Amino acid sequence: MVLEVALIEVSPGREDEFAAAYAKGRPVLAGTPGCRSVRMTRGIESPQRFVLLVEWDSVQAHEQNFRATERFATWRSLIGPYFAAPPVVEHFQDVPA
Repeated sequence: MVLEVALIEVSPGREDEFAAAYAKGRPVLAGTPGCRSVRMTRGIESPQRFVLLVEWDSVQAHEQNFRATERFATWRSLIGPYFAAPPVVEHFQDVPA
């Protein structure tokens, strides 16, 4: 399992619009083959900051099944207009205990 973490900065005053766009686009992302779970969080101290957490079967599942498809274009067209800056996206793996 791989965790995609996307740090998203939304234009001030557009946070609620962004949240509504996310709700509309979430099924597009969540329905992607290889996607295990999707969760969006919002900053308390900085409400214009959001963190998207997506569990994927692999980095390849993210890149080939989502990023390289029309699903990504649809997703980005919904949420992209609210970005104050391009999101910072990285993949992470669990550390064995």
